Amino acid sequence: MLPVDIDFSRLKEVLTYDPQAPMIFNSGIFLWLFTAFIVVYVLLQRKYTARILFVTIFSYYFYYKSSGTYFFLLAIVTVCDFLLAQWMDHTVGRWKRKGIVTLSLSVNLGLLVYFKYTNFLGGVIASLMGGEFTALDIFLPVGISFFTFQSLSYTIDVYRKQIKPLTNLLDYTFYVSFFPQLVAGPIVRARDFIPQIRKPLFVSQEMFGRGIFLIASGLFKKTVISDYISINFVERIFDNPTLYSGVENLIGVYGYALQIYCDFSGYSDMAIGIALLLGFHFNLNFNSPYKSASITEFWRRWHISLSSWLRDYLYISLGGNRKGKFRQYLNLIITMFLGGLWHGASWNFVLWGTFHGVALAAHKMWMTIIGRKKGERSHGLRRVFGIIITFHFVCFCWIFFRNADFENSIDMLKQIFTAFNPQLFPQLLEGYWRVFALMLFGFLLHFAPDSWENALCHGVIRLPFLGKALLMIALIYLVIQMKSTEIQPFIYFQF
Repeated sequence: MLPVDIDFSRLKEVLTYDPQAPMIFNSGIFLWLFTAFIVVYVLLQRKYTARILFVTIFSYYFYYKSSGTYFFLLAIVTVCDFLLAQWMDHTVGRWKRKGIVTLSLSVNLGLLVYFKYTNFLGGVIASLMGGEFTALDIFLPVGISFFTFQSLSYTIDVYRKQIKPLTNLLDYTFYVSFFPQLVAGPIVRARDFIPQIRKPLFVSQEMFGRGIFLIASGLFKKTVISDYISINFVERIFDNPTLYSGVENLIGVYGYALQIYCDFSGYSDMAIGIALLLGFHFNLNFNSPYKSASITEFWRRWHISLSSWLRDYLYISLGGNRKGKFRQYLNLIITMFLGGLWHGASWNFVLWGTFHGVALAAHKMWMTIIGRKKGERSHGLRRVFGIIITFHFVCFCWIFFRNADFENSIDMLKQIFTAFNPQLFPQLLEGYWRVFALMLFGFLLHFAPDSWENALCHGVIRLPFLGKALLMIALIYLVIQMKSTEIQPFIYFQF
């Protein structure tokens, strides 16, 4: 037997929070920890409470590795909303129930506003009053926008009497903190998830194969496509748009459209895949959004858990389409304005959200004028034309989403429309052919028929267990190699 020397100081360093390297799914340390987690999880498959407690503890540790000691915020939100939902369930009066759900809103949105928007609002107020504001040193906990919205959906659903509140705090803690979707979504509804908590652990061959497929595709989109084109091309263009020609800026915008999709959807795919391996089902969060022939369709395909949350808990609460056409259009704009602000405390996000809100209102108005029914799809050349227009409008909006500085966005547009210089394209292609080849491959995959993806998924499902295991090992090896600088060895074998 080989003697083993463990560097405990290095082990402690790896297992404690590092603000420079928060733990995410495609990090080497997560893959090591998840492997150990799965072993214990399987051993506890018949012990319901012990398994739920173990996953909850691991989820809190996962959040600690992502945000440090701020995991206590997760506990505050969980306990408050659990108790408020219990209180609400035993309250009969409508106004008393409204007061309780308002208290839940105050707790969740209060935390969100303080940690995410204090400096933004302080700067706005100071500029309006002609004063100066010194930004406070406030750490933004990872995923606070997601778990506050998720917990809010629970208390609002209890208020609307759409679900009965849980009576077990551990179950609710498990729901709010479940690590696959904790820091970056998707936003999981209580009505969909809670019924799964106490069910017997069961992972079918289809669930296992689909989970492996989603983890593999998510890793590829996030680690290979998104990270590569971002570091090697997109960041350079957006950081200094005036240094590049219009054609370079335009391709940079297309690159960012692919990058942000692969980043967001890749992480969601991994979250859904990991949940499937644990026996839980999440709803689809991205559905080839750039295939959309209208901005309305785009928001039915892009970040579906967020867009449906905004629709059900904000747009409908504002009145939806129940108070006339003008109010419907205004409600759409307000919803997307706040949806933009949800993404970040900056005017560029507000502008991005407002653009989308105005576009949604304009599309609804146009559908009313031409008399097209809700949900009716265009076909043929009309659909192709609609896809092209929608894609380029979304890309136009991405310029303002990506650039924190409004002047940079204007500079980028000026370069595209006044200094295009298409003759530079051959030289550009020669210098960045790897990036462009990967972009082309990414867009081809995105616009490929859904049947191709389904066939590939079914191919993975049909693999024998050993084939799936080898695929997982290969994926883990690939990610560890790509993240080799992140986790240094802390176990040494002495010969």
